[in-house]
Amino acid sequence: MGLQSSQASPGNMKFVIIAALAAVAFAAPDRPYNTYGSGSSEEAEILQHDFDLQDDGSYKLDVKTSNGISVSQQGRPEGPEGAVVKSGVFSYTAPDGTPVEVKFVADAGGYQPDSDLLPVAPEFPHPIPQFVLDQIAKAAEEDRNRSPERRYSYA
Repeated sequence: MGLQSSQASPGNMKFVIIAALAAVAFAAPDRPYNTYGSGSSEEAEILQHDFDLQDDGSYKLDVKTSNGISVSQQGRPEGPEGAVVKSGVFSYTAPDGTPVEVKFVADAGGYQPDSDLLPVAPEFPHPIPQFVLDQIAKAAEEDRNRSPERRYSYA
């Protein structure tokens, strides 16, 4: 039995390098980023831009673009610190062609969007299952049967 050299031949090294480069090239995505919108690389033109700022800090904004985006909102300072309360609507066409319209309010309660396309959470509180009610009743009964010195204090 003869010993073989552990060195790679130049032909094998070239093959490994070419195979590695080919693997990297084929693994690269065709489009590295999802470009939501119309798929056009052209920049949208602003067709309308009206901004009216009043002395009291209230404002009204209307914007329309050539790619179908529309924004209309108004706001005003409110409260002792003058936090801006906003309300309005924006609309656009989704990549699949669905028209999207979202009405919103942003105030002390946070951002509150409203649209037929937004998911709706189930109503709460939902009915409490009977086994949970039974367990609560059992725990209350056990608390009543404990001696006063062994009861829990929540004060």
